Amino acid sequence: MQTFISIVIALIIFSILVVFHEFGHFIVARKCGVTVNEFSVGMGPRLFSRVAKSGTRYSIKALPFGGSCAMLGEDEDNDEEGAFNSKSLGARMAIVFAGPLFNFILAFLMALIFVGFKGTDPSYVVQVTEGSAAEKAGVQVGDRIIKYNGESVSIGREIYLEEYINPLTEKEDEVKLTVKRNGKTKEISYTADSETKPLLGITYGNSDSVMEILEVTKGGAMEAAGAMMGDQIVEINGETISSTDDFQKVLNQYKGKDFKNTEFDIKLKRKEKIIEVKVRPKTQTIYDLGFYYNLHAEKQSPLGVVKYSYVETKYVIKMVIKGLGKLITGQVSANDISGPVGIVDTIGDTYSQTKDMGTSVTFFSLLSLAIMLSANLGIMNLLPIPALDGGRLLIYIVELIFRKPIPRDKEGMIHFVGFVLLMGLMVFLIFNDIRKIFFW
Repeated sequence: MQTFISIVIALIIFSILVVFHEFGHFIVARKCGVTVNEFSVGMGPRLFSRVAKSGTRYSIKALPFGGSCAMLGEDEDNDEEGAFNSKSLGARMAIVFAGPLFNFILAFLMALIFVGFKGTDPSYVVQVTEGSAAEKAGVQVGDRIIKYNGESVSIGREIYLEEYINPLTEKEDEVKLTVKRNGKTKEISYTADSETKPLLGITYGNSDSVMEILEVTKGGAMEAAGAMMGDQIVEINGETISSTDDFQKVLNQYKGKDFKNTEFDIKLKRKEKIIEVKVRPKTQTIYDLGFYYNLHAEKQSPLGVVKYSYVETKYVIKMVIKGLGKLITGQVSANDISGPVGIVDTIGDTYSQTKDMGTSVTFFSLLSLAIMLSANLGIMNLLPIPALDGGRLLIYIVELIFRKPIPRDKEGMIHFVGFVLLMGLMVFLIFNDIRKIFFW
């Protein structure tokens, strides 16, 4: 039953996003004098349709997802007055760009609802660690952070995103802040506090009875020693380990020490067998900003709602773009990518985790996810890939530069090849989602 509800909710969300996207194409096409043959909600055979005086057929179709905006002469040479390809280059670019633009507008409209009811997290300092480098540099509670390491920020999550995307390193451990204090702007910079700790290369959960390894990091110290997922750590350097707390306490003894040439004697329990291994840990350096910034939502004034709805939309767009950057540079693996099945699973998880907390919590959790998906759809459609809006825009930019259109038959072939590649990518994403959900 829960799976069915998740699928229904996912279909509703996807349909709203796609129909609004197609409505962007539709409304701008009409403004530019292009004849729209059909505007449909859903896909497949028609269940209901009506032809308006304008000649446009409005349809509701059998498959309850997506939608379409079919324009006259969209993929062929056609000199009729209302044909898409008979219009100026500027008009065609505006019509194509309108789809992604309307996804960003939809994200903003949904953000108005979310921020209006739930508030947002303005980026200010809530606590400064006593004796930290931040305190010595002059960071104070209440400072409004407007720039973090060169990036403009307005909400705490933007700082969190920058910490994740561009973490501090040994070569770049300087924190640069621009803050507002008592109406004045102040620049603050300092070297972040840091400490080293042993990195064994495992993932484990919280438990009071066992210290079980949930995952072994590829290339990590424990993998090199022969540890496997499901093993239980029962002893480290002669100290008994009976819980994750015991494990963490032992590791904390080595924080800040030089253990590069140190080996840990670890006993593993694998089923009923005890295995002794020697582990040479790697070094992990932990950086501490020395202050905590706000991540709690606060209600806003009407003008504040409009302002922070724009900020929210900008934040999710920035998050998608930076995520794509990590994908292109190889910093994101296939396990971090989700396709349609993965998104449905995420929606299902969101629903199952919040349904017992009340309708309001569930609604706003799903609304937050829809804001992200709408921005994601807008960005993905702007990628310069044939068959996507971005691919069409790229062709029009080439036409603008060379002042000569690409022959329609060649343009059609380019989009066909792009469509085939996109279908191949879709198959891969669906397979990858299924693998992660059922096999990992």
